[in-house]
Amino acid sequence: MRQAMSSAEPDRLRRSALSRAGLAILTALMLAILATGVPFAALWAQAGAFMGVASCSGSTCHGRAEGNGAIVRQDEIAAWQEPSSPTGAHSRALAVLSGARGRAIATTLGLGNPAAAPACLGCHATTVSSASQGAKFLTSDGVSCETCHGAAGGWLAVHYTRAASHASNVAAGMTPLERPQVRANVCLDCHWGSANGNQFVTHAMMAAGHPRLSFELDLFSALQQHHAEDADYIRRKGRTDSVRQWAVGQAEAVRRETDLFARPDYGSRGLFPELSFFDCHSCHRQITDGPQRRLTFETNPARPIRFGNPPFNDENMILLSAVARSLAPSEAARFDVASRAFHASFAEGRGGAQQAALALRDRAAGLSSALAARSYPPSDAFEVIATVAGEATRPRFTDYAGSVQAVMAVDTLLNALVREGRVTVGAAAGIRASINRAYAAVEAPEGYRPAEFRAALGQAARAVGSLR
Repeated sequence: MRQAMSSAEPDRLRRSALSRAGLAILTALMLAILATGVPFAALWAQAGAFMGVASCSGSTCHGRAEGNGAIVRQDEIAAWQEPSSPTGAHSRALAVLSGARGRAIATTLGLGNPAAAPACLGCHATTVSSASQGAKFLTSDGVSCETCHGAAGGWLAVHYTRAASHASNVAAGMTPLERPQVRANVCLDCHWGSANGNQFVTHAMMAAGHPRLSFELDLFSALQQHHAEDADYIRRKGRTDSVRQWAVGQAEAVRRETDLFARPDYGSRGLFPELSFFDCHSCHRQITDGPQRRLTFETNPARPIRFGNPPFNDENMILLSAVARSLAPSEAARFDVASRAFHASFAEGRGGAQQAALALRDRAAGLSSALAARSYPPSDAFEVIATVAGEATRPRFTDYAGSVQAVMAVDTLLNALVREGRVTVGAAAGIRASINRAYAAVEAPEGYRPAEFRAALGQAARAVGSLR
């Protein structure tokens, strides 16, 4: 008779399985190292070092002028350096600090040379200690390959060998960007903020002229994509699902912003809260002083806050609520309760708001994991678009930031449907006018009109739904 398994046995078996998997990865990595002929001691010394863009730019690596490689395109550096398109934004990040806008912001804040100011370099360049810099590392590269792909010292010399695999590269320090939660958090460090130091745009910076931050993972990924998702990519890393990537990005954005808000050194600046967490345009609207008042504050059904109080910027919360109702209904009600409680907590003082922020952060984290783990049938994009513009969500679009997120969502998910062959290019072009009307309604914050936007968004979503 088979003996009963002790309570410790599952953990022992799990550790054994993990040990075997780790040994397999380590064996593959060692074989790859031996195949290069590079002394092991030299590679070990470089592990964790940032090697610099020049280390990736050989003509047989990623430095071709045109992509024609058998495995990767090999024109990735050219795309990263593209001077006029979004794909080159990271390489231009440092240079913009020396432009008129960057200099004006630095002068206003008393930062001196913005291209040397730590508060700017944290996001506008790859900055690491001298001990972590390889021979070809240059801060002047701007936001370099390794900011996203990870310090290359441990895998640069082996990642292209026959014995190497994506698993062995990751084990050697490469960042697994194909995982949407990992990718989102890499992007959020600069595109929303982090607690790592010098990666947070304060209200003072925005008052001095820094642009408002906004984050949407799938759109940002599409604008920055420099690889071809061919059969080889899919074999090694799996096929990207745009709905999953977009949905997880919304969850991770809520998780990040509430985590930072709950931190004493980020959520407040002395007597005042850190106003960069709040919705800019709820305050920065036209002000007149006359007998005929022009009401600019619109009641939001999901924000139980006092009239006239500035609301927390909930653009990602609105979209995540819609995602939950569509794709994770068992979590939707709990998330909405936590979201309402967070808004209501602002009447209770700083301590209550911190606790409510942490509770909402944890709900967003749970949603992120659920969204990352589930499968995505073809109908999901249509379902989410319908929910974003549906009767339950549309009344929440009372402010500019959330409305921008909503139209980007409809656009992003429609593009996903086209890429995946579920909607033809011609059919998508036929409804582009509807989406453009929604974009026109949020073209500029000073011209934003909530009712007009909600009508345009509904029209665009109905047009997409007609293609189902």
